[in-house]
Amino acid sequence: MGQDFLTSKLETLNRLAEQRSVDEVMLSALSEIGAKAVFTTSFGAEDQVITHFIAEKNLPVDLITLDTGRLFNETLDTFEKTEKKYGTIVKVLFPDPNDVEAYVNKNGINAFYNSVELRKECCRIRKIKPLERGLKGYGIWITGLRADQSENRSHMNFFEWDERFSIVKVNPLLHWQFKEVMDFVHANFVPYNLLHDQGFVSIGCAPCTRAIGEGEDFRAGRWWWESAADGKKECGLHPHGENPVAISFLRNETFGQKIL
Repeated sequence: MGQDFLTSKLETLNRLAEQRSVDEVMLSALSEIGAKAVFTTSFGAEDQVITHFIAEKNLPVDLITLDTGRLFNETLDTFEKTEKKYGTIVKVLFPDPNDVEAYVNKNGINAFYNSVELRKECCRIRKIKPLERGLKGYGIWITGLRADQSENRSHMNFFEWDERFSIVKVNPLLHWQFKEVMDFVHANFVPYNLLHDQGFVSIGCAPCTRAIGEGEDFRAGRWWWESAADGKKECGLHPHGENPVAISFLRNETFGQKIL
């Protein structure tokens, strides 16, 4: 019965989200799910839009970011400008230095170019493991994901259960187009990564990101040396296709009573 109720709750939230604004989607998550919420930002344009709404509406959402040690200077500049404009603190998560040291000493400083496996291991060390720490204690994970960013993301919902991290993921910008995002950023004077003006649409680590050309896929600039079939253009932070309901969710003490 518990699983059926949860499935119904998520289906209802997804149906209603189609007619709601970005901030209304986040507000419905906070009120209907009844759990602590966190937003993960990489300071890309989409994330800046979410940050703007969180600050403008004074939503009770914590902000965290992953500093992999290989970020663009432009990304760090955006980080600083964001905190100054919105007066908010973004908690920084770093990878375990012992993990990074062991990986580099064994494989080389830029080993991720050598194979998909080594690239994914680098992502695991620098991104996934820190994120696992960062999401602990939260029941709601807000992201800046959009459906048209990749084939994998085109099947996502506004509200879904993330099996890997045992958390409800909320994607308020799901149906926004990139032009809409940038139009909003400029109209509202939102700080943004200046690399967006140079053809960078999806911005990650500096050695793994390039600008894209006209007509190229949105994710073409990420891990461009890999084939799409092998790399899937994902680092593992946002896998998709999991069962939207898991019994561990029903036992998770981070959730309030509203959804149980």
